Amino acid sequence: MKRIFKALGLTVAATFSISATNNWNTHVEVTERAYVLGNPDAEVTLIEFVSYTCPHCATFTIQGEAPLQLAYIGPGKLKFEVRSIIRNVVDETATLLVQCGDTSKFLQNHTMFMAKQSDWLERGRRSTRAQQALWTGPNRLQARQSMAQALGFYDMMATRGYERTELDRCLADNARAQQLQINTTADFADFGIRGTPSFALNGKTLEGVHSWQALAPQLNAQF
Repeated sequence: MKRIFKALGLTVAATFSISATNNWNTHVEVTERAYVLGNPDAEVTLIEFVSYTCPHCATFTIQGEAPLQLAYIGPGKLKFEVRSIIRNVVDETATLLVQCGDTSKFLQNHTMFMAKQSDWLERGRRSTRAQQALWTGPNRLQARQSMAQALGFYDMMATRGYERTELDRCLADNARAQQLQINTTADFADFGIRGTPSFALNGKTLEGVHSWQALAPQLNAQF
């Protein structure tokens, strides 16, 4: 395992794509810190704090996102906020691409990156020291472009209909990248987040809840 990935303790995980079950699953709005899915007037709000390089987040996608969409988001019972936590430069690049373009594309972009996580993390583990030095270097656009090429992000996004020029515009958005870091710091401070995935229900952090098995009873108690 190479230096960046070894330092982060990343391991391989697999996820799957989740299709929408009714209109509320495709309703997406953007706030300062989050992409918000579902009925904006829902009485219950669930926040997921997620990192794209987090294998446990991928596990949550496998076990939790389908029942969330089917039982809670789709029927309009629950509003679901996805907040990106930036743990490293790979998270930064992945998040800029997932959030690239129209908000209606977000959910499928998000699911694709999680579904293919094991493949592109493995590419990262095979990266050279020279590549990793570039990825952490001061020229952030060059760093992100190199990363996107090496990890297969350009090819992934092409399957979603994106052109290279559009992707590079998103990767060049240093102001957005800085805001993602600011949001991460704010969420850690406001919610006491210590790892990913973490969850907050109606504004209150759920201590010790980091999986679907632990989250499901908390949701069931709300309805």
